[in-house]
Amino acid sequence: MARSSKKGPWTDAKLLKKLSASDVKSVRTYSRASTIYPEFVGKTIHVHNGKKFIPVYVTENMVGHKLGEFSPTRIFKAHGGKQK
Repeated sequence: MARSSKKGPWTDAKLLKKLSASDVKSVRTYSRASTIYPEFVGKTIHVHNGKKFIPVYVTENMVGHKLGEFSPTRIFKAHGGKQK
């Protein structure tokens, strides 16, 4: 379910504070629910997927999406079938 447009997008305050620091290229975060703002473009954010931090380089096309969309939590191995 999407957040109300009246409230606007949400981003973790600690993440905004870290990224607004002068000349920070990369930041580590657990906040997968944070919305990507235009100020994040060109920076690398290491997003935790439950096991490790996945580096996500933010581009213009990602603005408005959530950080968790670019850090998959499940890895598809294969469907069952004949073993060769």
